[in-house]
Amino acid sequence: MAIKSDVRESRAPAGLVKTLRSGIGRVSEEVIEEIQNRIPEYARREDELYIKVLRTAVEQAIEGFLDRVESPDAAWDPEPFRMVGKGEAAEGRNLEPLQTALRLGARVGWRRLTEIADPLGLSPQCLYDLGETIFVYLDQLADAAAEGFEEARARAAGEIERRRGRLLDLLLSQPAASPEAIADLAKAAGWRLPRTVACVALDDLPGVPAQGPAQGPAQGRRGTVYRTPARMPALPPDVLAGLERTTPCLLVPDPSGPGQAQMLEHGLRGYWGAIGPAVPLAAAATSLRWAREALELSRRGVLPRGLPRCEDHMATLVVFKDEELVNALAEARLAPLAHLRPTQQDRLAETLLAWLRYGRGAGEVAARLHVHPQTVRYRLRQLEELYGEQLADPDVRFELEIALRARQAVNRTFRGAGGRA
Repeated sequence: MAIKSDVRESRAPAGLVKTLRSGIGRVSEEVIEEIQNRIPEYARREDELYIKVLRTAVEQAIEGFLDRVESPDAAWDPEPFRMVGKGEAAEGRNLEPLQTALRLGARVGWRRLTEIADPLGLSPQCLYDLGETIFVYLDQLADAAAEGFEEARARAAGEIERRRGRLLDLLLSQPAASPEAIADLAKAAGWRLPRTVACVALDDLPGVPAQGPAQGPAQGRRGTVYRTPARMPALPPDVLAGLERTTPCLLVPDPSGPGQAQMLEHGLRGYWGAIGPAVPLAAAATSLRWAREALELSRRGVLPRGLPRCEDHMATLVVFKDEELVNALAEARLAPLAHLRPTQQDRLAETLLAWLRYGRGAGEVAARLHVHPQTVRYRLRQLEELYGEQLADPDVRFELEIALRARQAVNRTFRGAGGRA
C-alpha cells in the first residue's frame, strides 16, 4: 500500500537527481562493500543469489530516495522494505544488522553528496535539506522493515502454535501414533522429544464469570461458571498447552527434571487441577487419564484442592478406580460395624485403620489419634469381639484397609460439603 511521504520539498537543483541517478551503480557497489566489510551477517561474498538480492535492496533504497527528492509529494510504497524485514525474520536474525546496514548506506550516500556539492554548486541550505531527507527516509525504511519483521514473526509464531496443537493431539491420541509421525511433527514444531512427560488436567480456567447459573462440574465456589481466562499460565514454551479442550490440559516434558516442580507451582498459581504421573512419551494419554481422574476426585473433595500429584495419591486413585467394587468390599468387610451407632462406627473405624496402618501397639495408635492408650485398648477389645479371628488373616486385613481408606475419603468429602461426619 502506498503512503504519502512526509518529506518537505527539497530545494535541490534540477540536475542533482540526474547526476545522482547516473552514479547509482557505483554508489550501490560502495554500499554493498561497506556492508559486507562491517556486518558479518551479510558477509556472504560467495553466494551469488544472496549478493543479487542485496544489490536489488540497495538499489531500491537509493532509487526511492532519489524519487522522493525529485517528487516530495509522491506516494511511497513501503512494501519492498516490509519484505526485507520479513526476510530478516526468516533468516532468524533480529533487526540490528539491518539497521546498521541502513546507517552505513546513509553514510555512503551522504559522502557522495558532499563530493558533488561543489561541482554542482549546492548551497549549505540545500545540503541541510538533503541531509534531513536522508534521515527521515532512513526512519521510514526502518519502520517498514520493522512492520514486515513483526508480521513475519507473528505469523511464524502462530504457525508454530498450530503445529504444537496438532502435536499435542497426536501425543494424546488413542491408539498411540507412530514414533515416526510424532518425531516428524515435533521437528516441524521446534519441540525437543523428551524421555518422559506428565500431563496436567486443569479445572475451569480462572477468568471472568459467564452469565447464568453454572451447570455440572464447571460450577465454581459460588455457583459461577468460568469460561474466559483472564490470565494464561506463565509456563515455558516447551510445555504443550491444550487450553481449548473440554478439559483443559498441559503436557510437561521431563517433569522430574531440576526446577520443574517449582515451575509448575509458580506458573499455575491460582489454578485448580491435577498432575498426572511421569510416563514415557508414548504413554502421554495414560498420564492425562490419571490426571483427569485425580481432578474429578479433587472436585469431590476426596483429594485436596489445588494441584494434587497423582504420584502422591496412588492408593486413593486405585481404591476409587472401581467404586462399585470398593463399595461391595466395604459392605462385606465393615458389616460387623453396621449395627452400631454412627458415632461408634466412626470411632472404631478410625481406630482400626490406624491399627492397620501404624502397627499393633496401642501407644503408637493412641499417638496418631491423639487419645489415651487406654482408650485405644478398650476400642481394640471391642474390635476383637466384633471381628474375632478375621483380624489374624492378612488378606482380610488388606481388604479392611482398602475399605476403611475409602470410607475415610468419603467421610472427608461429606464433611467438606457441610454434612455430618
